[in-house]
Amino acid sequence: MLGRFRHAGAPGPPARGPGGSAVTRLRVLIADDNPVVRAGLSALLATTEGFEVVAEASDGREALRLTRLHTPDVILLDVRMPGVDGISALPHLVRLASVLMLTYSRDSDIVREALLLGAGGYLVHGEFTADDLIRAVRDVREGLPHFTPSAAGALLAELRASSQPQRSVPQSSERLHNSAAFGLSSREVEVMDLIASGMNNQQIAAACFISEKTVKNHINRIFAKLQSTTRSEAIARWLGTARPGVSGHG
Repeated sequence: MLGRFRHAGAPGPPARGPGGSAVTRLRVLIADDNPVVRAGLSALLATTEGFEVVAEASDGREALRLTRLHTPDVILLDVRMPGVDGISALPHLVRLASVLMLTYSRDSDIVREALLLGAGGYLVHGEFTADDLIRAVRDVREGLPHFTPSAAGALLAELRASSQPQRSVPQSSERLHNSAAFGLSSREVEVMDLIASGMNNQQIAAACFISEKTVKNHINRIFAKLQSTTRSEAIARWLGTARPGVSGHG
């Protein structure tokens, strides 16, 4: 069945757009030690318009060599591979292409390390559809982050834990009081909690699976309801150090 797909790295005819003009394909390298996973990903991308699988690698060392040879736009990178693993290869690969982690590992420390080392997203097998993957590859190439639920949850837990020495998120009873006092919707409460935990707009968008524009719209409404003009002022009101009707200074 896989015989009808072009071999990775072999030249293929250019994609054609309206009027027969050539369309640039998004070039992808797949790095995974499991040949079944590689074959499945290659088959999916080979039959998706606008994509080209330029190479497949079974470990980090081979991924780096093939990346230098084929100059892909995006690398799909597994974490656990024999020899040089994905995390070890990641800081070298991100200098050459956008990298999307594609793995079975849900470990929060690994998610955090991958993102700190420059990965543009983190997808856990079993938590995404074929359409989700295609969208993630396109978006990561444009600098937009993508996370599947367990990866986003691990990132959120890590960010909340790391922010605890500086600030704490209100307990449930205080959150309910603040929600009623300020008139925030359930989504606005969620966004405000993430703001209070120290997340920026991009991280909030990834954790809530919404666009940054939607995050900004929520924040504008939250600021209006909390009578605040800055993040720090909104956090102060939300955490109870300032109260409704008491104006702040910036």
